[in-house]
Amino acid sequence: SDLYKTEEEIDLMSRSNNLVARTLGEISKAIAPGISTLSLDKIAEEYIRDNGAIPAFLGYDGFPNTLCISINNQVVHGVPSSYELKEGDIVSCDCGVLLNGFYGDSAYTFSVGTVKPEIQQLLKVTKEALYKGIEKAVEGNHLRDIGFAIQKHAEKNDYSVVREMVGHGIGKSLHEDPQVPNYGRQGRGLKLRDGLVLAIEPMINLGKRDIYQEDDGWTIVTADGQASAHFEHTIVVRKGKAQILSGFEFIEE
Repeated sequence: SDLYKTEEEIDLMSRSNNLVARTLGEISKAIAPGISTLSLDKIAEEYIRDNGAIPAFLGYDGFPNTLCISINNQVVHGVPSSYELKEGDIVSCDCGVLLNGFYGDSAYTFSVGTVKPEIQQLLKVTKEALYKGIEKAVEGNHLRDIGFAIQKHAEKNDYSVVREMVGHGIGKSLHEDPQVPNYGRQGRGLKLRDGLVLAIEPMINLGKRDIYQEDDGWTIVTADGQASAHFEHTIVVRKGKAQILSGFEFIEE
């Protein structure tokens, strides 16, 4: 079925996701106190277009920008603005591109300068949860094993998992079946097979899991005003070990 990608398609998706990874690398160089989120957005848009691709989010359902940029208690889908980053902020940058007919999608939550230890820990655990989810994205497992692993790691650290927003299949469309929740019971859901491409994206809150949408019709925030972290990779289900298409190496080098 269309759920499963051919090796040729996966190769094209690997190029899309490599560009997303490199775009986030460009963003990481610019993140500092005093830069506006709109400036980060412009850097990303230019870089994506210079590399022959199209920003995936720009105009998607009417979204006005290239990046979703979510600060502090914003969970996801924050709209870039004249807001200037401050020391101690955390900033999730979610980036998507369309290249050669296929989408790439990845997100990373950056620290601006020195961040409070408890917030730093939230980022660390959320990123670990992403990789724990990816470890379960192998042939023979079930879809909900991914969310179970993420939820278990988050909750054992006394954080909560956002329920309403989920990961997703990805390919010729930005959002494809199946949905990939970041919670769930082991052994449930679709049986995973080689060639399934998923965007896995835990959104983990320091406080309670309740969220709401702001009046702009986009930005999702925590109801209790506490911080939220978000990390995302596009991966391919394989036998034995998932293949990550969107690395964080350009950010972390």
